[in-house]
Amino acid sequence: MDLKSLRLSNLKAGAEDGLEEGQFLAYASTWTREPDSYGDVVAKGAFAETITAWKEGGDSLPILYGHDMIDPFSNLGAAIELAEDDHGLLVKGQLDLENPKAKQVYRMLKGRRINQLSFAYDVLEDGVVDLGDEKTARELRKLKLYEVSIVPIGANQDTEVLAVKANAEAIKAGRVISAKNLDSLKAARDALNEVITTAEKESDNDTEDEASSEASSQGGGQEPKSASSRSKSALAQVAYVSSL
Repeated sequence: MDLKSLRLSNLKAGAEDGLEEGQFLAYASTWTREPDSYGDVVAKGAFAETITAWKEGGDSLPILYGHDMIDPFSNLGAAIELAEDDHGLLVKGQLDLENPKAKQVYRMLKGRRINQLSFAYDVLEDGVVDLGDEKTARELRKLKLYEVSIVPIGANQDTEVLAVKANAEAIKAGRVISAKNLDSLKAARDALNEVITTAEKESDNDTEDEASSEASSQGGGQEPKSASSRSKSALAQVAYVSSL
């Protein structure tokens, strides 16, 4: 299951915007041809089947806070309308104002203190699309929608793990990695290989490592950089590359 987010630019919430109390209206996804930080674009019609299944099945499509599926209070409400138009996937949600967390999020929406929606989905069909000017992207053509979340920071502000995924998807989709970024990725790969090699050696030579550590401590020497810190450094390199 993957996540995508969108900054709310046309948000409507509450009676001031012509809606009932506790309701909001916003786009969870748009058909922009500008690839997101994962190198993806969403095709118009990508949600058509999941919307039909939702309408026919009668099940609730939850509105969560921050994709939290554990805390029952993070289940803020449900979508009451889902529709694709010429701009994107339009979601009308009803928040449960008897839930104190939902009530607070609703206040934040109306005050424009929170401004991103995110959704959880699976890709059922995708492909490479030519965007012109020698640009390509992975086009998401059929998606299964699981939930929509109101989030303080969208899922596209990548964590280290998501940064690795973004570069992998870019390569799979046939997009070109610049020479500079490729060199940085190679450096990160080499650093991670060094961490693995070091960890394996340490595992095989526990006794020798302990003796070496004692000698270093008695001699006032500086401790070698740990495998953990080198791993974090390598992951940070990959995260930086994906942000370029």
